Amino acid sequence: MPETKTYKLSFTVLILVLLLCFCANISLGSVFIPFQDVFNGLIGNPTGNASWQHIIHEYRLPKALTAIIVGSGLGISGLLMQTLFRNPLAGPFVLGITSGSSLGVALVIMGASLFGGAFAGIFVSKWSIVIAASLGSFTVLLFVLIISNKVRDTMAILIIGLMFGSITTATVSVLSYFSSAEELQQYIFWGFGSIGNLTWHELFIFFIIYVIGILMSLVSIKALNTLLLGENYAKSLGLNIRTSRLFIIIATSLLAGTITAFAGPIVFIGLAIPHMTRQIFNTSNHKILLPAVFLFGAIVMLICDSIAQLPSSDLTLPINAITSLIGAPVIIWLLVRKRKMVF
Repeated sequence: MPETKTYKLSFTVLILVLLLCFCANISLGSVFIPFQDVFNGLIGNPTGNASWQHIIHEYRLPKALTAIIVGSGLGISGLLMQTLFRNPLAGPFVLGITSGSSLGVALVIMGASLFGGAFAGIFVSKWSIVIAASLGSFTVLLFVLIISNKVRDTMAILIIGLMFGSITTATVSVLSYFSSAEELQQYIFWGFGSIGNLTWHELFIFFIIYVIGILMSLVSIKALNTLLLGENYAKSLGLNIRTSRLFIIIATSLLAGTITAFAGPIVFIGLAIPHMTRQIFNTSNHKILLPAVFLFGAIVMLICDSIAQLPSSDLTLPINAITSLIGAPVIIWLLVRKRKMVF
């Protein structure tokens, strides 16, 4: 009972912090908007400056919602992969999903010019980049699923995923070598990641796929808890290892692949958030960890985005730079402490 009360208190605090970070993220930026006006604008009772309301509804609210989706989605993806592979350093991109997306985008940005300038102008657009990233991640996922049906060892799937990542990275390097400075710059900017460029229509499509991935993750909770006992013991309990593994991989790929397609390759969030969450919730039960990672990932992403906006400045830092500055020290700290991971 005391443990349950502690969890309830922790969840209550996280929800309140999430709401505070959400409002702060909308309030801060090149133009500061008072909290009162932010709150009134969100509840449909706009007051004050009309331009502030336009900024809130057309720019900052979609950006804040995107940050929640990206942070929670990557955090949950990382948790699924760390549990599936029983590896504390596994992240949502170990299967090569992000590398596949990067290859798809690289083919559009740096490969379109091979077909001539007219084709390059047609191919390189916002939706073409999203579609290319989605197709790239789906192609890698397809290969991983085919191989996972033929390979029994889960660690072998991890290694194969990393090899796919190496192949796609090498291909991108070749394309980069032959591309122009302008194309290379555009690809690098995409690689910085961005959560502030989505319209409401794009965010709606993003959200639908995200919800499917989250629902699949929730359905996998029982399988995840059983896998913690080891595959042999899980089999003795009646768990279909192959089906559960495929389900978890597809859920991770939907979340990580879609996030990469719409927001770019956001690093370290998926790797660091599950570990940061375990420092607060000292449990291996995914009924607790999954919603906790959801909240913690959303909070951290909102904070990172608020920092990247450089409040009261017209400049914006790459979101990947901020997530790396936060995520990398966390991983180093965990390794130095050599604290026993909860799996």
